[in-house]
Amino acid sequence: SKHVIKNIPWTTAKNFTVEIGQQQIEELISTWDIHESWLHHSEFLEEEELKDSKRYHYRACWGLPTRRKPIPRATASVYFVIVISKLKPDTAPVEVFYRLESSRLIRRPEQCEFREKWLQDIIENKTVCAERL
Repeated sequence: SKHVIKNIPWTTAKNFTVEIGQQQIEELISTWDIHESWLHHSEFLEEEELKDSKRYHYRACWGLPTRRKPIPRATASVYFVIVISKLKPDTAPVEVFYRLESSRLIRRPEQCEFREKWLQDIIENKTVCAERL
């Protein structure tokens, strides 16, 4: 059986606002199969004006707080970009991409299922580095 990649219906360019973008990122994150012990917060970073598009940058910062360590020693960030094309009609949906803080690989939510292991790997690497110092 083919595994279905969960995605959400993205807003159109004409209906887009920074707030709606953040809400939709939260909606996307809620479809990810991540254990409830992971906590995150998301924030809008900046708007970028390009010749043929406008790009809206967001970050979701993840951690694994515990009762003994309510402030995690390390966090993992996922960076999102919502692209509004100046070439497509404003009734077209926005395009969404994301990448992990430790990676240059840019992923699209409709093509790639998010994996909790990616967050674990980032935090593990940071913890190992911190212990070496």
